[in-house]
Amino acid sequence: MDKLSKSVIGALHLAPLQGYEGFPGYEKIEELALVDLKSFQDGGIDAVIFENNYDLPHSEHITEANYKIMLDVGKQLKQNAQVPLGVNVLWNDHTSALKLAKGIGLDFIRVPVFVDTVKTSYGIFEGVGKRVAELRNELGIDDVKIYADIHVKHAVNVSIETIEESADMAIDAGADGIILTGKWTGDSPDTVELKRVRTAVGDFPIIVGSGADKDNIQQLFEVADATIVSTSLKDGVVDAAHTNLASWEQRISEEKVREFMDAVR
Repeated sequence: MDKLSKSVIGALHLAPLQGYEGFPGYEKIEELALVDLKSFQDGGIDAVIFENNYDLPHSEHITEANYKIMLDVGKQLKQNAQVPLGVNVLWNDHTSALKLAKGIGLDFIRVPVFVDTVKTSYGIFEGVGKRVAELRNELGIDDVKIYADIHVKHAVNVSIETIEESADMAIDAGADGIILTGKWTGDSPDTVELKRVRTAVGDFPIIVGSGADKDNIQQLFEVADATIVSTSLKDGVVDAAHTNLASWEQRISEEKVREFMDAVR
């Protein structure tokens, strides 16, 4: 994506991959991914990012078999995509994400732990920082954007840096945009923190990474340049007992996407 200007990035959550509870087989994963892509695009979304959201518990690196699944599904998504397409490999597998970007021809990646050190349910993760930009250069894909979380959700920040300091560190390490989230899926960022980061980074791109819905998007876009959204656009109801608030069987609703985009514009 060349420029973020009140852009909405739909997060396309793949069904569980091989070895994870609920794995429905490759053909079903691809089928459901294409269904969600169509709903996003028919609803007027600006871009889409796909990720292995339901591979629980997450690990730092995906297996070779699941890399192959994401590569093959990603190629099918790319063939059908009419908007910019990106990837996030959970929990923080930036190497696989960049290789997928090269192999598929993606426009951007998301890196959840870029400069901070965080404690999660899956272990402690240390920021990969400049290694991401260096690998991007080695792979010859400098046009692929790096969108990097700071003080990311689903984690406790072990680092001592303030959120403004983490923002500056992410920019110095080569991020093309910084992502701010709430504490958990479905939580929007603290508006005070959001404004503090805006003051610190000037006009550098800020992306809201969680909690956006049709009711708060205008307020968030008073500060942010883009948002990544998924949960509020799914069929059915939110399940507070579920880690991701929705099951992998719940599909993206074209109607909800359209309503969200109407609220944006």
